[in-house]
Amino acid sequence: MTVAQNDPKAAGTVLVMGAGLVGCYLGGRLQAAGVPVDFVGRPAVLAELAMHGLRLTDLGGGEWRVPVSELRLHEDIPDGCRPALVLLCVKRPALTSALRRLAQVLPRETPVLCWQNGLFPIADATLASPQLHLLPAMVPFNVMRRGPGHFHQGTAGQLAAQSAACLAPWQAVFLRAGLSLGLHADMRPVQWGKLLLNLNNPVNALSGLPLKAQLLDATHRRRYADLVDEALRLLRQAHIEPHRVTPLPWDRFLRVLRLPTPLFRLIAFRMLRMDAHARSSMAEDLAAGRQTEIDDLCGEVVRLAHSLGTRAPLNAQMVEAIHLLRGAGKLSGGTT
Repeated sequence: MTVAQNDPKAAGTVLVMGAGLVGCYLGGRLQAAGVPVDFVGRPAVLAELAMHGLRLTDLGGGEWRVPVSELRLHEDIPDGCRPALVLLCVKRPALTSALRRLAQVLPRETPVLCWQNGLFPIADATLASPQLHLLPAMVPFNVMRRGPGHFHQGTAGQLAAQSAACLAPWQAVFLRAGLSLGLHADMRPVQWGKLLLNLNNPVNALSGLPLKAQLLDATHRRRYADLVDEALRLLRQAHIEPHRVTPLPWDRFLRVLRLPTPLFRLIAFRMLRMDAHARSSMAEDLAAGRQTEIDDLCGEVVRLAHSLGTRAPLNAQMVEAIHLLRGAGKLSGGTT
């Protein structure tokens, strides 16, 4: 048993840069396991946490709480902050500014786990903060807000990050918090695998339905399959093998998505093991009037097609549809 398993405080302080859905959930689970955590976020979120504390739940019925009195909340990185690990949980539009701010105040080689969707732009990120140790990371599961200070993990999956010696002790810390962290020598295939899975995000956002209900609708499900199929054909052309992030290989995954709904419900019971109210992060962003990550998901497929001298019309149509919907300032079907 490692020192971190005996005493999580021995691993050092964690700084959550971007206390949103993912940041509050991951940081909260670590603090509930005994790790000191500083949360940096927007004033509205901090005010909510300062009033209600953190309540964290998951699909298996687990529940963890961090009372208000134990939360360390900040609108900016606190003076003298020397975290042993940073969880960078901002969305892509805020990535560069957040990295520059971290670089201004943190010691050289501070490890930063970058939990962004899509393909993490490591070259551009390194230019913004060359002295930090940036490590691409991936959250496979959905996190939703259930109420003030209440963050719920609505789907399953193992966290993933770029393998590095500095992260080896943290695997025990995450495990103590009930969060398995897999380390990968090459995160690119993992990121593409997650991106393929996330191609359902815009389908879900446009449907106006919770994820489970949307996946049980054959029309929406096949639309998702077509987006993934288009992306897979381009990845094969580019000689990129995406990581498998579901129990099924990608070709069988597509066949299952295209099954009649009664058969899909029977065969895909693991895929459907999710909270009945869970929605994609893109649906949540649209409902809140925030910028979405469509350009980092379907847009990435479109860019891959262009680099190969071809087109990705289905993914391009999805980019256009989400931009039009956000410009209209409303979400068809309505979300909460």
